[in-house]
Amino acid sequence: MGKFNFIKTKLEDVYIIESKMFKDNRGYFMETYNKKDFFDEGLTMNFVQDNESKSTKGVLRGLHFQTKHTQGKLVRVTKGKVFDVAVDLRKGSPSFGKWQGVLLTECNKKQFYIPEGFAHGFLVLSENAIFNYKCTDFYAPQYDSGVLWNDEDIGIKWPLKEIKNVILSEKDKKQKPLNKVNIPFKYKK
Repeated sequence: MGKFNFIKTKLEDVYIIESKMFKDNRGYFMETYNKKDFFDEGLTMNFVQDNESKSTKGVLRGLHFQTKHTQGKLVRVTKGKVFDVAVDLRKGSPSFGKWQGVLLTECNKKQFYIPEGFAHGFLVLSENAIFNYKCTDFYAPQYDSGVLWNDEDIGIKWPLKEIKNVILSEKDKKQKPLNKVNIPFKYKK
């Protein structure tokens, strides 16, 4: 394995990424992004904005996307544990409306790449979580949109067993199911 292990998922263009860690008695060192290694894998995105959020157990953020100034996101957890999800919104894609989830933790150090044309969301499973995003375009609130987090047609299997109360923003409480959302993305393969 090189510095990264790029794991293709059931959704085309969505990756789980594992970084090689170098450990010794002082702790560890790892790269979380290297443009050359990512480009060699065919991931030719250009990141322009980094974000960080802190949330408490039961917070569910998503499922979000921007209709213009679409954002690809490379995400990871630096504290805590979350269940992270990507939903394919590219009309004409063989996996349109399908989802991929991954457990991201401060211990497993996995990253998840969600390209443009996908909705993204996560559920906090630990008491607190710090979540980091690298984005391919700037946040444009006027183009902010989303899909209902528990849309039955998508059927995400959120790990709710230990969550007493799902905590949503007012915006996320009002999201619509996928079949009622205007989706601007088209599959380009």
